Amino acid sequence: MVSVTRVLAVAAAAAVLVVGVPATAGASTGHYPVAVWSMNEGPGARTMVDSSGNGLHGKIGDEVITDVGVRGATGYRFTRLEPDRPPTHPRHLVTVPDSSALDPGSRDYAVTLRLRTTYKFGNIIQKGQATTSGGNFKFQIPNGIVQCLFRGSRGTIIVQAPRPINDGWWHVVRCERTGSGVSLEIDGRTVARRGGWTGSISNSWPLSIGGKTECDQRDVGCDYYAGDLDWVEIEAR
Repeated sequence: MVSVTRVLAVAAAAAVLVVGVPATAGASTGHYPVAVWSMNEGPGARTMVDSSGNGLHGKIGDEVITDVGVRGATGYRFTRLEPDRPPTHPRHLVTVPDSSALDPGSRDYAVTLRLRTTYKFGNIIQKGQATTSGGNFKFQIPNGIVQCLFRGSRGTIIVQAPRPINDGWWHVVRCERTGSGVSLEIDGRTVARRGGWTGSISNSWPLSIGGKTECDQRDVGCDYYAGDLDWVEIEAR
């Protein structure tokens, strides 16, 4: 896979690429990898491989296009679906079965991903939904502006970027929840931060990439993501 080395070590724009898999952030931050999905499987792949060694592999829906090369990188493509128009498209998603390792719990917890889009809506990654017992977290991109949300036993914190990033270029986005708040980085720069403590987050839902798993496109929109993803990494400590 062609990728940036790592957002924590690079302050350059996301268009700068080097050959190889992005190194984990654990060496410099004290985090350890929970899951690393490089998203470099071949055409027609239906298993998203976790290279962390933790075995958290995902199921790739057959509406997700793999092995898409664009602007120097290769990843998955999620085609555009009309918002809130039935029917649902569960095959538009990549899902990872529920695991306690994927729940933030009370740990410091960070999600980093690399995306490219020209669209302005959709849920990128999440575990649980707004009414899920035990809380939830998610990335979404309304109006092309990345938002990161953590909802736990003590409350909800949401942070958002100051400007859109749906410009057709690759961007590395990282959101971290700690005991003191939630911060959002884009291309190696902190762009938003809010203090506070969400409390513990733990649910029995799968992790979903590309939209919601429980929706009907009538009362509950599926919020399908449209764009490309190059890799996703989850860290904790």
